[in-house]
Amino acid sequence: SEVYVKVLPSFVRTGIGNFFGNLGDGWSAINHLLQGKPEDALNMTLRMAVNTTIGLGGLLDVAGEAGLERRSEDLGQTLGVWGVPSGPYLVLPLLGPSSLRDSVGTVAGMADRASPNYTDDVALRNSALLLSVVQTRAELLGATRLLDDIALDRYTFLRDAYLARRRNLVYDGNPPEERDDAPK
Repeated sequence: SEVYVKVLPSFVRTGIGNFFGNLGDGWSAINHLLQGKPEDALNMTLRMAVNTTIGLGGLLDVAGEAGLERRSEDLGQTLGVWGVPSGPYLVLPLLGPSSLRDSVGTVAGMADRASPNYTDDVALRNSALLLSVVQTRAELLGATRLLDDIALDRYTFLRDAYLARRRNLVYDGNPPEERDDAPK
């Protein structure tokens, strides 16, 4: 994935990121609805509609430039809002840190991208899925370098940071106090 970052011009990487972000905006809208946030769901639906039509299929982030902020939500967050515990911490090959609950959403998203919903051309579908994985990995390279520089115990630091961030996302930035006797 380092080759990917060095070879492609930044506008191409940005366009690829925007395209997959636009696909994710549709799922975010659904997850906002499932979490009881209809205003955010409408915002994400509008954002996706603008970027799909005016933004050349999502390659350009016209909605972002117009002030429609991306508020990404995923199935792992929705399950967390519904009270499903995060479960054990996992590290997914190529995709990085996750929990059992969050990996369900990640796998569902990948399965959707690999499904015939978008195209019947298997080679095109698989290429898009591979490009999505490489894009995700490329976006994490800067964080990986930073992690190598600051963490004494890389695994523990990454695990604790990941779980704290996901907990914060589930509670929209306002998680309840953790009890000392609460299971972790």
